[in-house]
Amino acid sequence: MELHNLKPAKGATHKEKRIGRGTGSGHGGTSTRGHKGAKSRSGYSKKIGFEGGQMPLQRRLPKFGFKNPFRKEYKAINIDVLQTLADKHNITSIDVQTLIEAGLIAKKDLVKILGNGTLTSKLEVKAHAFSKKAVEAIEAVQGTAVKL
Repeated sequence: MELHNLKPAKGATHKEKRIGRGTGSGHGGTSTRGHKGAKSRSGYSKKIGFEGGQMPLQRRLPKFGFKNPFRKEYKAINIDVLQTLADKHNITSIDVQTLIEAGLIAKKDLVKILGNGTLTSKLEVKAHAFSKKAVEAIEAVQGTAVKL
């Protein structure tokens, strides 16, 4: 067996249906489209969601919800993550740039510090937002929480 004599298994392929090539082909005349009506015409395309004239689902269901255009999405960072970062790099000040360099957030992310975990190092933390528990934990070890 060589590349030049490979072919599909018997019955695995079908001949292409050559539509609109004369009556002798068996697919001439109306070209398998039936008689008259929009579906037989060129350029026909059914509208998305069209259900044959029945009221479509997207119009039967009520509209609901609201998307606040002014919503701010914060990336959550827990204080135990700050502790491991301080231990690993031996630093006392953590800001947004430090978190970007550590690969924890992207450049455009807003950061919120949350209070999950324990903090043992005295840190100066600069972020866009803090939870009450996080601020309490940072100040309990004589650190400072600076809001940007």
